[in-house]
Amino acid sequence: MDDRQIVVDGDACPVKQEIAAAAKALGVPVLMVSSFDHLIQAGEGVRTVQVDRSDQSADLYIANHIRRGDVVITQDYGLAALALSKHCYVLSFRGMEFHNEDIEFMLDRRHHQAKARRSGKHSKGPKPITAEDKRIFQQKLTKLLQDLQENV
Repeated sequence: MDDRQIVVDGDACPVKQEIAAAAKALGVPVLMVSSFDHLIQAGEGVRTVQVDRSDQSADLYIANHIRRGDVVITQDYGLAALALSKHCYVLSFRGMEFHNEDIEFMLDRRHHQAKARRSGKHSKGPKPITAEDKRIFQQKLTKLLQDLQENV
């Protein structure tokens, strides 16, 4: 494949093994970025970078090191918006692909939810990721990588 890479917001990523497996099968290098608070193991085809503990350090590192055509994996809507602006492909940990048409709505919703939390309203949060969710994620990542290889 060309010089495309998969860049992972690794701090809370529950699908690291699935990413490594899909990337290895298709020969795509992986860069996993996390803070020093989270130990991430490098492996075959997987490079790791640890950044300081401050709130947005991993996101800023990723934003400064991604290139057009990279695949970014994150749950963070702000990072997703930055990656989309750099013409990257962006997937959530559940395999949802982010698109320019949707990101403004998602950022607005995140803002309103944060306001509600500050005023004392609490939601349940996301459901835990299941083995089926991980399988679906790996299928979607594999399909995206295959489609990108076919369109090189």
